[in-house]
Amino acid sequence: MDQIMYYSTNNKDEKVDFQTALLNGLASNYGLYMMDKKDIPKLDKEKIKSMKDMSYSQIAFEVIYPFLEKEIKEEKFREIIGEVYDSEKITVKMEHVVGRANIMWLTHGPTYSFKDYAARFFGKILDYFLEIKKIKKVVVVATSGDTGGAVADALKGLDNVSNIVFFPKGSISSNQRRQMTTLKNNIYAFEVNGDFDVCQAMVKKILGDKKTAKDILDNEDIFTSANSISVARLLPQIVFPFFAYSRTSQNDESMIASIPCGNFGDMMGTIVAKNIGLPVSKILCGVNENREFPDFLETGKYIVSPSKKSPSSAMIVAHPSNFARLVDIYGGHVYDERDPVTKKVIRNGVMDLMPDIEAMNKDIFSCSISNQEHYDTMKRVYDKYNIMLDPHGAVSWRAAEIYSDNDFNKNVVVWETANPGKFPDEVKKAIGITPEVPKNIIEQQNKEERIYSINSEPDIDENKVKKLSDAQYEEFLGILRDIF
Repeated sequence: MDQIMYYSTNNKDEKVDFQTALLNGLASNYGLYMMDKKDIPKLDKEKIKSMKDMSYSQIAFEVIYPFLEKEIKEEKFREIIGEVYDSEKITVKMEHVVGRANIMWLTHGPTYSFKDYAARFFGKILDYFLEIKKIKKVVVVATSGDTGGAVADALKGLDNVSNIVFFPKGSISSNQRRQMTTLKNNIYAFEVNGDFDVCQAMVKKILGDKKTAKDILDNEDIFTSANSISVARLLPQIVFPFFAYSRTSQNDESMIASIPCGNFGDMMGTIVAKNIGLPVSKILCGVNENREFPDFLETGKYIVSPSKKSPSSAMIVAHPSNFARLVDIYGGHVYDERDPVTKKVIRNGVMDLMPDIEAMNKDIFSCSISNQEHYDTMKRVYDKYNIMLDPHGAVSWRAAEIYSDNDFNKNVVVWETANPGKFPDEVKKAIGITPEVPKNIIEQQNKEERIYSINSEPDIDENKVKKLSDAQYEEFLGILRDIF
């Protein structure tokens, strides 16, 4: 098969290989790297069927390697995948609940979040290519909760990488914060006066600011990203539905995947899996009160509103990055309008080419789960099944309930994406019991933090949406000069 090339969702004339896409982070014209739908490798039914006898690591190899086979030797990639998904360090567990409903616990990694599975792959594959090229990179990442800790843990101590993490001040739990702020060394954690979308805008601004990279770090190409804008984060998220299917399917039946959706990485991975050949009959996209996407599927209008607080804090995302990829694969185009001189975003989510909404609705069901429903669902699942969910898992379980009308007679797998012990206050509020806090988190509670603060006010647009301000960016650059 020919080498897969990746284009910018904002510039299809740009075509690069995986290694270049990985090292660049953001594509040209502030687009995301994406493969053409017709270039997505296919796996036949027999190969997919054989996965029931494979480990997670083996399934990951079969799913990801076709995307990379022209750029890395098979033996080396098997070695990398074996290290990334070493079962002594990270596992995936399936739990049967009722009828044909199962929960996939993506919580058994070093930071107890599904982000570990992609972050560990990102770190290893990045380090591999950096070592070959004998260069260094600064990885910038925005987090709404779990991404930062997972990426920081995956990158800590690597010789060729420094990591800058931005998180919204006051919007993540103390346990999540400490997973970033206590590592120190090559990990630099920034609290930002704003929401996740402001943090995400900061990352995109840095990636596009080659002049500053040259002025401060003497290398205009030194920055890359580990957010789900990175194609190296997307590929490992394609593995989740394959593993789920391998452990739950009976007689070649299709699967319903219920996914808690924030920045849409897991959903996008599952869309790609479906295009590879995995029999997914429906993808359930549960969101919290940030309901831009279900409203879009219903009305065809994409309107970005101010982000709303929610118990599922990692999903407080009003304008998901991977929405650009999702729209692209369904034949449309959405972009953020920027000032032609300053390159500052002046309007989010401009849709100048509509995707195939009919096809999208055929593949995807999306619903918004209210804040109170989070707590009600956590209590109901605990009382009925003695299963303790975290707020994000509660969203995906509730979406499955709504779609199935509480009749779980078809194969449905619910993604549970964070250990409940990361959200002790929310869990206790729901069920009256404080969950056990995981071992690594307990250890970090007693460690000294190192936090860099960006205190400048964000801009507020006419819709009361927070935007990255010039003052915030300049404040960051001042701290960057001191660090490096």
